[in-house]
Amino acid sequence: MAKGKLVKTNAVRLLDQQKISYNLIEYDVDDHIDGVSVAKKVGFPVSHVFKTLVTTAGSGKFFVFVIPVSEELDLKGCAKISGVKKLEMLHVKDLLATTGYVRGGCSPIGMKKLFPTFLDESVHQLEYIVVSAGKIGMQIKLHPQHLISVTNARVAKLTVL
Repeated sequence: MAKGKLVKTNAVRLLDQQKISYNLIEYDVDDHIDGVSVAKKVGFPVSHVFKTLVTTAGSGKFFVFVIPVSEELDLKGCAKISGVKKLEMLHVKDLLATTGYVRGGCSPIGMKKLFPTFLDESVHQLEYIVVSAGKIGMQIKLHPQHLISVTNARVAKLTVL
């Protein structure tokens, strides 16, 4: 690959196909990096950088939740919103096979299937958000409405108080 040439992930390809505007951001990857560290590396407020969490209700039912990196998912509340009795986090070993993405590089955009997706209500106060581009070391900056559109996301309160 030529120096400076960006890798096209499924997320990037899908945004391009749907002619959705976005900015692609690359950052250097350390051995141990979390969402808050990513926010600092890419130079955006922690409140604007979101992580993608995949849950399961068992028997092939999967749900995607996109929340600020510094927040914690409210599993009980999200189960209620999703219309299921109980949700649990998808085991890391099942993430790649289910979504096509790895931990730390899981984008809500361009998964193997379009799972029911929910976006935290804090996006109503933001003019842009930053999510994984589908590869560790790459992020996408886009308008929240564009993320809602491309993922068919519902907006709701998803985090622990």
